[in-house]
Order: sequence, then structure tokens, then C-alpha cells
Amino acid sequence: MRLNHKKAVIFDLDGTLVDSMWMWRAIDVEYLARFGVECPENLQKEIEGMSFTETAAYFKIRFKLEASLDEIKEDWVQMALGKYQKEVPLKPGARAFLDYIEDHGMAAGIATSNGRAMVDAVLDSLDIRRYFQVVATACEVAAGKPAPDIYLNVAGRLQVDPQDCVVFEDVPAGIQAGKRAGMTVFAVEDAFSLDMKEEKKQLADYYIRDYFELLNGAAG
Repeated sequence: MRLNHKKAVIFDLDGTLVDSMWMWRAIDVEYLARFGVECPENLQKEIEGMSFTETAAYFKIRFKLEASLDEIKEDWVQMALGKYQKEVPLKPGARAFLDYIEDHGMAAGIATSNGRAMVDAVLDSLDIRRYFQVVATACEVAAGKPAPDIYLNVAGRLQVDPQDCVVFEDVPAGIQAGKRAGMTVFAVEDAFSLDMKEEKKQLADYYIRDYFELLNGAAG
């Protein structure tokens, strides 16, 4: 496995550790429909990597919403919580890989653009909180992905040098954030970003279809 001599593994959450990107597209469509706005086809690409707060600000400006940022975020939280608790599974092989990390004494963290309430919901519903020593959201740092801030934040809190960290990401902005932090980056295949597959391969150090492939030593 290509984790030899690494000391920490840091995961993005949506589309990387859990299969949830389909849900956010559905929420965007439903939310904008409340205001009579059709969800643009390129919206997910436009907001890729933004923190939860940055995304709310983008929506408020682009779609001329009267609601405050806190009101927009709270609406999204309420729309997402039930789905996170009941409909979002781990990506294939993810639990086995988390067990591998734990068994080999590696530190583990989460670096997500999502909001804290939803991160807590998915960690608890899937019973995976115990695997992670640090859980950080992009709202806690100066800039969201593709800036490296959140990955450097997690590495610092884990007390591991960036060069000793491995990142798992599913979209180009996240991959760029990990690389800019000086870390080794694995791109994870996700149905949402299949059209970005070649871009992800070019940006990342490795590409995996699922975590079983990594455990079996076939990562490309």
C-alpha cells in the first residue's frame, strides 16, 4: 500500500468518505425552487471547495436572496439532517480502510467544507467518530478549498508534518488544497465527479475507484 512511512490520513467528507454528493444537488434544486429559481447546471462546479458560509454568501449574492446567511445555512441544515442520518452510506471499503489506519497506529482527521451540525450527524449515524482525532470544517479557517488552510489546520492539530500526511479527496478544488498543503493526495472516484476524472487524475498523486482497491494494492 502507498501509505508507507506516512503518519496521518486526512479525509474530505462528502463524496470522499461518504456517498452524499447526490443529496446536495437535490437540496440545491429544492431550495432554489422555493424562490422560483431553476438550479443552474454548473452550480456545483461554481461552489466547489467553498466553506458552508462561503456557499451561503454565494447563494445570497447570485440569487438575490433576502434571507441572512444564518437563515440560509439553517434551512440547508434542516433539509440535510434527515438524509445524512438515514440515506447516506459510507463509500465502498471505507470502514475497512479506517480499521486499517487504526490498526497501524496512524492518526486520522476530517477536513470538510460542510457545516458542523451535518458532520456530527453523519459521524454519529455511521458510528465512525471514534476513528478521528481531529474533525475540522472550512468555516474554522481563513479560506476554503482550494486554499490549503484546512489541511494545514488539521495537520497542525494532529501534530504531524504536512509531508507525512495523506489526503483523500473527490473534487479538483479539494485535491488542489491537499497538494498546496504539501501532502500526498489520493483522488477518490465518485459518481458526481465522473466527468472530472481525467482532471482529478492529473492533479492527484493517485486515483482509486474505492477503498477496497487501495487495500488490495491496486491504486493507480
